[in-house]
Amino acid sequence: MPLDNLETQLRRGVLEYCVLGLLEEREHYGHEIVQRLNRADGLLTSEGTIYPLLARLRREAHVMTEWQESASGPPRRYYRLTDSGRRVLSEFRESWSRFRKAVESVIAVEGAS
Repeated sequence: MPLDNLETQLRRGVLEYCVLGLLEEREHYGHEIVQRLNRADGLLTSEGTIYPLLARLRREAHVMTEWQESASGPPRRYYRLTDSGRRVLSEFRESWSRFRKAVESVIAVEGAS
């Protein structure tokens, strides 16, 4: 599997949880989420990917939204984590930790620290 395809598959699998993690810090509007993910190496994504994901998270009640006025343009829809979203994120963190350790135990280079 080419590395760019591998990164796409990995990103697709964790993007939802990265968004939930960002929203755990504080509420964000969509473009802020895109900017934060663009700054994180390997999580580069487009607004075309994020907005459908945010809509799904909203339908699943993992995030809630609120329109707020903006000093620099039209009102913005802010996304906030719900209790359900916090539970999902917590469960992911536990699974991710186990999964990461399992993968690292198999692919680790002998003698590496």
